[in-house]
Amino acid sequence: MARNNELVRQWEILRAIDGARNGIAIAKLASERRVHPRTVRRDLDALGRAGFPLYDEKVNGTSMWKLRCRPFSRLEETGLGVMELCALYFSRTMMDRLAGAPLQDDAERAFAKLERALPLASRRFLDQLPRALQTKAGGHKKHDDRKLRDILARVLDATLLHRRATMRYASASSRRTKEYSIEPQRIAYADGGIYLLGWVPEYQQIRTFATERIETFGLTDEVFEPRPLPLEAFGDSLGVNTGKPEKIVIEFDARTAPFVREREWHKSQEITPLTDGRIRVELNVCNDYALRAWILGWGPGARVVSPRHLAEDVLEELNATRLQYAAPTRMVRASILKAG
Repeated sequence: MARNNELVRQWEILRAIDGARNGIAIAKLASERRVHPRTVRRDLDALGRAGFPLYDEKVNGTSMWKLRCRPFSRLEETGLGVMELCALYFSRTMMDRLAGAPLQDDAERAFAKLERALPLASRRFLDQLPRALQTKAGGHKKHDDRKLRDILARVLDATLLHRRATMRYASASSRRTKEYSIEPQRIAYADGGIYLLGWVPEYQQIRTFATERIETFGLTDEVFEPRPLPLEAFGDSLGVNTGKPEKIVIEFDARTAPFVREREWHKSQEITPLTDGRIRVELNVCNDYALRAWILGWGPGARVVSPRHLAEDVLEELNATRLQYAAPTRMVRASILKAG
């Protein structure tokens, strides 16, 4: 634990020096971190040994510490500053969570190029930071990596070249496989999966397709005109949906309210404090599975105020869930009575 604190402090010191245009004194670095100046001196020595080009200049008798802007021969080629490059190198642990297997090879090649711009000692220092700062991977979709990579390559070609395509797709909702003629508009990553948003002439609307359910995908020679798209994919949903948004009002009890209030769930949210610590949340989102799952996840702490049809949907889900648990209970009671 102590080593982790030391690494984080050294990283903060490096950032503070980089952000100080005219340099920064050891005394200030120490006071901001509530440590002894000797500790900061040891940290500066450690950063210097790690290859970071720190130096000091006397200003009115005080040593002001600075970081050379262009210390590495290959850094000029990237157009990045030292801290920008370090941040990118460190963030590869988070990018691994995002990219997933289909894009893993490309991401690794990109980071390999960045690595070559940093000295070995600096890389070793940065490699220790994930022990202190980490990201937790969320759930992601299972798929055949090789097949999905091939499908994605063709989907990307069709999207960039504006080429119509034919696609065989296995729908999870309808539980059937269907052939589509499609005009690919956008590829989006969301909720651990990669999705294709495409205009389907048969339905005269844009539909969302999970790429791992695409069985075959082929480009045709026909070219299409791209359709206007919102700036943000699935921007009107708490999950993966492109439906029409509507005003949603939910009340949360006092016990649940702090956990809801401390996070932005959607850009449209408005929170109004109520009596006894309760809050009212208004959202302008799609009434879809993601919204209902979010509401149900709060248990008795959440109550749908409007629209009425959403409240009825949630009640129906709760009743179905109650029956799932009630049936085994009745069976146990019956067996006990029979045994008695």
